[in-house]
Amino acid sequence: MNSRLRALFVILLVWAAIYLPALGSIAIKGEEGRRILPAIRMLETGNYIVPQVGSNPYFRKPPLVNWLVAASFKIFGVRNEWTARLPSAIAVLAVAIAFVTVARASLGPSGSAVAALIWLTNIGMIEKGRLIEIEALYVSLCGLAIIFWLSFCVQKKSPWLIWIPASILLGLALLAKGPTHLVFFYAIVLAVLWQTKNWRLLYHPAHFAALAVMLAIFAAWAIPFARSTTTHVVVSKWSVQFTGRLRGIDFKFFSWIRNIPRGLIYFLPWILLFPFVRLSKFHDDAQQRLARALAWGITVPFLAVNLVPGAVARYSMPVLVPASWLLAMSYAGKALQWPPKRWIRSDRDWAKIVAAFVGLGLVVGAIGYPLTAVVLRNRQQIKKAAAEINTLVPAGERLYAVNPDYQPVFFYVEAPVEYVSYIKNLPINAHYFLVETNNEAEAAATQKWAPRHAHQLARIRDYRKREMLLFEVGP
Repeated sequence: MNSRLRALFVILLVWAAIYLPALGSIAIKGEEGRRILPAIRMLETGNYIVPQVGSNPYFRKPPLVNWLVAASFKIFGVRNEWTARLPSAIAVLAVAIAFVTVARASLGPSGSAVAALIWLTNIGMIEKGRLIEIEALYVSLCGLAIIFWLSFCVQKKSPWLIWIPASILLGLALLAKGPTHLVFFYAIVLAVLWQTKNWRLLYHPAHFAALAVMLAIFAAWAIPFARSTTTHVVVSKWSVQFTGRLRGIDFKFFSWIRNIPRGLIYFLPWILLFPFVRLSKFHDDAQQRLARALAWGITVPFLAVNLVPGAVARYSMPVLVPASWLLAMSYAGKALQWPPKRWIRSDRDWAKIVAAFVGLGLVVGAIGYPLTAVVLRNRQQIKKAAAEINTLVPAGERLYAVNPDYQPVFFYVEAPVEYVSYIKNLPINAHYFLVETNNEAEAAATQKWAPRHAHQLARIRDYRKREMLLFEVGP
């Protein structure tokens, strides 16, 4: 018990050192606005079924990440970058804890601790776990499902225990992004059953019950969501989102050919150790079969997903958990072998390499991110843009945004923001509104408020160098 508590303490300490420093010091960017703004709207309206940005429904992703951000804001009573990003960091921690608790009986004390450290210190999770994007939550839920299923399968537990806990996590992952994670989960499942010749587990009633549980979790949100919206619009959005990847819409060859290298980079620095894994070095035959299954269960979906024409490298990130498991069991099972034996002669040498890689992760998280926050303090264009808007729009005055897409700048705007689709939809009592540059001429020429008219107050440039125009309606 002392050993387990000590491992948990070390894991918690490493996690806190990497994922918490300067977590809220860098302005939100990219996809973060799509996760935060619907959460704010949920708290404002009390509608947790249909995600919205301003007054526009957001159909592209299920709402789990929005729910978690809203919960974080509610629990802490503060809406800032730190509380917005904390759910991602906690999701990463949950996987590390699962490694040193649930997987401990399968990987052993040292193997489970090393797996948790590998998971916490790979470049991909350090990056995504410090942002409120879907990947940290989605990959973590898929990873938890793999850990639970694999651990109980290796321990030959009841089929009900093997399938049901994993199905709950898979159902939550459906609410985070969609069904892609099932490719990675079932790649591991099928590879393990193939190597162990235990196909009966696939046809056990517990598996079918697990599928029902997974779908029921998704349906608990999807059914009321479908009743609250125009169903054919939602289905169209989701089908375009899914089939567009397969058909290669917006296909860019030079980006596509970099998917596999980028996917490998996510597992740095640990990917450097895989060439030294020797499956034949496992003394136990069951360990050899499991390692071989993991190797196939990692490689096949990694290549398959990255070779889809519309894919990007981050889609293959769910392989990070089984990759951490395989590398940790190779370390614990003495299956790492350096060809020139004079360079690495003992297990202590491998322990030094593991310690060095963990130390690199600590440097990146505990020093690199705070240093970056200091360097970028005066370069955060999004906050400058919001400050300019806050200076020009009086406190309490409603600000209307005309079809602005999902602008992270609105997270920092103090005025209440309301979206409208077209300039003609602006209310007669509007005093301030934002348009994109393609609507500049219409905004300046409209007679909607005659004899008053709209005149331009400022050009606001965001971090992507896109411009928005702030107008005031007045004499």
